[in-house]
Amino acid sequence: MGLTARIRTRDGWAVSHAVVTVADMTGAQVLRAEADAEGAVRDATPLEPGAYTVIVTAVGYAPAASSVIVTASRRAEVGQVTLARQGGTELPPPGPWTVDPVHSSVAAVAQHLGISSVHGRFTEFSGSIEIAPDDVTKSRVEAVIRAASVDTGNGMRDGHLKSPDFLDVERFPEITFRSTGLTATESDRWTVHGELGMHGVVRPVDLDLAYLGTGPDPWGGTRAAFRATTELHREDFAMNYNQVLQAGIAAVGTTLKVELDIQAVQGESLPAA
Repeated sequence: MGLTARIRTRDGWAVSHAVVTVADMTGAQVLRAEADAEGAVRDATPLEPGAYTVIVTAVGYAPAASSVIVTASRRAEVGQVTLARQGGTELPPPGPWTVDPVHSSVAAVAQHLGISSVHGRFTEFSGSIEIAPDDVTKSRVEAVIRAASVDTGNGMRDGHLKSPDFLDVERFPEITFRSTGLTATESDRWTVHGELGMHGVVRPVDLDLAYLGTGPDPWGGTRAAFRATTELHREDFAMNYNQVLQAGIAAVGTTLKVELDIQAVQGESLPAA
């Protein structure tokens, strides 16, 4: 075996589209090999003893270079090479991911009487994530929330929120989000550009997204965690109801802070219960 190597991301995931180039001390290319689906490189071409430079490249990642000495065995054992996302940004491995609603939350906070906050959540929702393999900014997110699943811990208030004054769940049973783009802002933070459909109105909305990491779960799967926030204005979605008290204070604030804590399972569907 002339060349062996393992190409991984910082999180330990295989980089299946990596290319390894070996050059001699004159700069001439003597070997070129591609990683397999497991990020492994195995090439049987024997190398002449001497010093070589090994360069690993992959679309979307910063290149990595190292030196290796080939002995009489005529083998170059590079070992593990870790590639960093271009610009230092990381996301989970490419491919489909499915939001797990049991271990996720979609919450919102509104101001009440100008002095306190009302916390609510939606209990029924689904979503999918597609991490693009070559250009991470082309990744996609889609989600659907059942509007009638709103829960603030008060039945009378929930009924009012479901009424035509607010969500009008009979006419508009679903709240939808579809991403239109992705922009890296920091090493582990992104802005997800998208369109939010609610109460019969579709508006552009940006989510501030933090990627929290990936890891195995107890059921044999792999999970990724995210946290996202945004701020909405009710009037942007034709929800103009308000009750003004005698003191001139609005009963319900017009600004809504949305907080998403998401766990996604690798694959196109959730594992069977």
